[in-house]
Amino acid sequence: MSDAQIIVQKLWNYCNVLRDDGLSYGDYVEQLTFLLFLKMADERLQQSGGNERIVPEDYDWQSLKNLDGPELDDHYRKTLEALSKSSDERLRVIFSKAQNKVQDPAKLRRLIVDLIDKENWSSLDSDVKGDAYEGLLQKNAEDTKGGAGQYFTPRPLIQAIVDVMQPGPEDTICDPACGTGGFLLAVHNYVYTHHRKMMSGEERQRFDTEHLRGYELVDSVVRLGLMNMALHGIGSGTNIPIVRKDSLDKVPDEHFKVVLTNPPFGKKSAVTFVTKEEKQDKKDLTTVRTDFWASTANKQLNFLQHVYTMLEIEGRAAVVLPDNVLFEGGAGKTIRENLLRICDVHTLLRLPTGLFYAQGVKANVLFFDRKPAREDAWTERLWIYDFRTNQNFTLKERPLKRSDLNEFVECFNPGNRFDRKPTWSEENPKGRWRDYTYEQLTQRDKINLDIFWVPDDSLNDNLEEPDVIASRMFENLQLAMRRINLIMNDMQEDSK
Repeated sequence: MSDAQIIVQKLWNYCNVLRDDGLSYGDYVEQLTFLLFLKMADERLQQSGGNERIVPEDYDWQSLKNLDGPELDDHYRKTLEALSKSSDERLRVIFSKAQNKVQDPAKLRRLIVDLIDKENWSSLDSDVKGDAYEGLLQKNAEDTKGGAGQYFTPRPLIQAIVDVMQPGPEDTICDPACGTGGFLLAVHNYVYTHHRKMMSGEERQRFDTEHLRGYELVDSVVRLGLMNMALHGIGSGTNIPIVRKDSLDKVPDEHFKVVLTNPPFGKKSAVTFVTKEEKQDKKDLTTVRTDFWASTANKQLNFLQHVYTMLEIEGRAAVVLPDNVLFEGGAGKTIRENLLRICDVHTLLRLPTGLFYAQGVKANVLFFDRKPAREDAWTERLWIYDFRTNQNFTLKERPLKRSDLNEFVECFNPGNRFDRKPTWSEENPKGRWRDYTYEQLTQRDKINLDIFWVPDDSLNDNLEEPDVIASRMFENLQLAMRRINLIMNDMQEDSK
């Protein structure tokens, strides 16, 4: 078991104790967020010889750890309230609307003294403490009854997407629906793994504080994400990498070289986003986006349009999208038509079910580049990798591994994606990688991009000859008719 797994197991075992008091997984991770931040701030203070104080002395880690019983409970509540009103922006965001949900002071003290204080977090390798917190977030996401998994994208999928996108230290990267920051962390890890030795100290600091940006709507998730960033050394007290914001609310005032995101799935939005020309009666339920191609209440279609508007010219995007975005008519057709024409929509990864905490989700990853204006369509070929047909994954028995996506990454050919070779052919109908021309795509009904060709093995398992199937159907019909006759006879006897 790795160091990170040991830490996760230690902290998570105590969660089971607190759950007896009615504390949910989400509440527990939230309380850890507050306490871990205070502990790490104290460690930085000690290492700096008292020069780097982030948390006011009256509300720091030492003030908590020396108390017990009702005094600890009272002081912890006052600490959360005071920090939520701090002049430090990071403190205000992390402790926004914070409440003490550990009702038993004895258990709160055990959490502080026996679990968190015994670990020197600053001495841990950044990957270890970051992975430990990621492990807690993943366990939190497994609490499907509470819906916590809605913002957790499988990390092996994120790693594969980042591997083919190959972000560099000069790139600005954004996730407009960042959740707990999985994409941003994967980018940070990729850049440091591949480029750290060539980056100066100034370049590393600029990348950590200026190049990574996330937006998230839910307060509690912003808090988790910021703590996740802090444990990985991303951001600072004056530069917040994750901002609480409704990404769709208005035209973006920032543009990025790379956008990676998994927008929230689910029902249509209560707000309809309309173009400048379109008028609606319920103005309080509409938001005007003059930069959108089509008006719709479909959140995923709106996010797809929004991602395009966030990109710089020659900017690159990878967006996780449900199937309906690929085939829905009306606004969906208009958006796909514009995207194929204005952008180079070059790759589509069809994902299997069983990857997400919401059951039965059928999703895809769409890769495209924003291009300058020209008359001819930018999309020449869309390459599709069918990772769905004949693939079975579950969250526990057979979870997705990064190695499961090796063939996709190889087919994508990130070193030179203009030199690709299909694995599908008439001789190899089970090949998962093939391309479709722009003309083929636009001739499809509603420009439907929900394309599949790999034979489904489940449809051929134990398939019997047609005469055997017909004979069994005839026998079943005869049996059904006999039972109907018996029922009718019984009803006639009762009526006599």
